[in-house]
Amino acid sequence: MRILYTKDVNTTMISFTGFDKTINNVYKFNQDHVFQYWSDLTDEGKTTLLKELSMVDFELMNKLYHQREIKIAYNLEFDPAPYIPLPKSKRDIEEFEKAREAGIKYIGKGKVAALLVSGGQGTRLGFHGPKGLYPIGPVSDKSLLRIHAEKILKYSEKYGVSIPWCIMTSLDNHDDTVRYFDENRFFNLNKGDVIFFSQKMIPSLNSEGKLILKSKNSIFMNPDGHGGTLTALHASGVLDDLDGRGIESISYFQVDNPMMRIIDPVFIGFHIINNSDVSSKAVRKLTSTEKVGVFVKFNNGKLGVVEYSDLSLDKQNAIDDDGGLKFCMGSIAIHIFNISFVKAITSGKTISLDYHLAKKKIEAYQMEGNVEIDGFKFEKFIFDSLTLTEKNTILETLREDEFAPVKNKSGVDSPETAKELMSNLFRRWLTSKSCEIPDETKMIEISPLLAVEPDDLHDNITIPPEEKVYLE
Repeated sequence: MRILYTKDVNTTMISFTGFDKTINNVYKFNQDHVFQYWSDLTDEGKTTLLKELSMVDFELMNKLYHQREIKIAYNLEFDPAPYIPLPKSKRDIEEFEKAREAGIKYIGKGKVAALLVSGGQGTRLGFHGPKGLYPIGPVSDKSLLRIHAEKILKYSEKYGVSIPWCIMTSLDNHDDTVRYFDENRFFNLNKGDVIFFSQKMIPSLNSEGKLILKSKNSIFMNPDGHGGTLTALHASGVLDDLDGRGIESISYFQVDNPMMRIIDPVFIGFHIINNSDVSSKAVRKLTSTEKVGVFVKFNNGKLGVVEYSDLSLDKQNAIDDDGGLKFCMGSIAIHIFNISFVKAITSGKTISLDYHLAKKKIEAYQMEGNVEIDGFKFEKFIFDSLTLTEKNTILETLREDEFAPVKNKSGVDSPETAKELMSNLFRRWLTSKSCEIPDETKMIEISPLLAVEPDDLHDNITIPPEEKVYLE
């Protein structure tokens, strides 16, 4: 291999066999500072750096940097989005039962796959490794991924069909995640029905629009956000795989919600009855300042989500005719996507979803060490796809039944709050079956292999008088 380079990368272009196009792009877009440690690198280190740079869309990064001051504009007026509320009347209950029956029939035909977004690390939780490996079972200490796996196994058994499970990882945790499944024999799932794929990584930029070095031979990159899920499905070939299996709808959820009803026949039933492109679940906001996006209907007729930080104070505090919050339906990252819709928005050459910018502190390699600098991260949001739909359904659900996010090490949305919410849910399930719970019992956990909804539980369950009870 012939290698030519000079120490002064600002005056003489380096050369490395097989990477001419990449090197030319680096200089064309004035990013040659990434070669400042070139003379310190081995051939292997140089190859690593150039391979990373070959994955960078320099034209896109230049465009994103120059658009950084352009805020996502909600120049269209909007009102609260229409939604299906929790059933109250006899007629409502009948409609929900009709949806449930339709959903059960559809699931039983093998038309539904599950899609998990699991690209994050457990850093914010003080946990080393993929976030999905974090132990969250209130009594069992089962990991988030194991709980999701056992739910899918139970759903498959319950509806008499093998449910494909697509798991989107990231460059940071892909190998560790796959290894975890291998070590646990895929939690008794059919290995061929568990499909791993990785999302795209995108560089961050410093305040001057320059790529950030993570080390002498690596640039700082981050996953392109949950909105990148749809393009990753297409680019990885997973979308075609699902289509070939006869899958028509994908149940989307995120790894950090252990109470998620992954395969919900009522939700799926409303989705297919309404012939929706995308369906979403929503919970009623607790307060006007709760940090969740809200579902809205723009005056062009399209539904979407406006982030809490982009909602004006007037709209945040607006009251409806019943004295409640006008913009009350909060997004909790639970959706159903039609395969045909995902294909339609990912098969073209243009970017389907816009990138959002976030100003962040980023650890960069400078002067032989790591320092924290101001920078820009870019990511896509999955809910932006709603504005691309023709038909959309929003279904209200009770947060205490289905929303226990694990995001912070302590306080709100922490493992402690999630475990309490899970235990309370299982307690309500048992109470609905007229089961007596001893006063001594403070924490309860029901294995997904036993039940994924209260109707799965048999009557006359006996709870031992113990502080922590695990039913399996």
